[in-house]
Amino acid sequence: MRSTQQFSITLPNEMADLVKAKVAAGEYATESEVFRDGLRTLLARDRAMETWLREQVVPAALALQADPGRSLSTTQAREQLAEKRRRRT
Repeated sequence: MRSTQQFSITLPNEMADLVKAKVAAGEYATESEVFRDGLRTLLARDRAMETWLREQVVPAALALQADPGRSLSTTQAREQLAEKRRRRT
């Protein structure tokens, strides 16, 4: 059984030119390698997003749900961010 599958795709000229340029520059051996690397990057980004959601967003939402008094208004949040920026400069 094959461990690969062949696809036929259509790209805008600008993207096709970019793929060809990557190969011509020696960054990749083949066009397929360009796509494989792009898909690996996409998977890494998706995993990072899932981790962020699971480890930071969900706990923050649950904490806020448990204690709504911890929430900030939009104005308060902007003021806090502005104050942090002022302290950095």
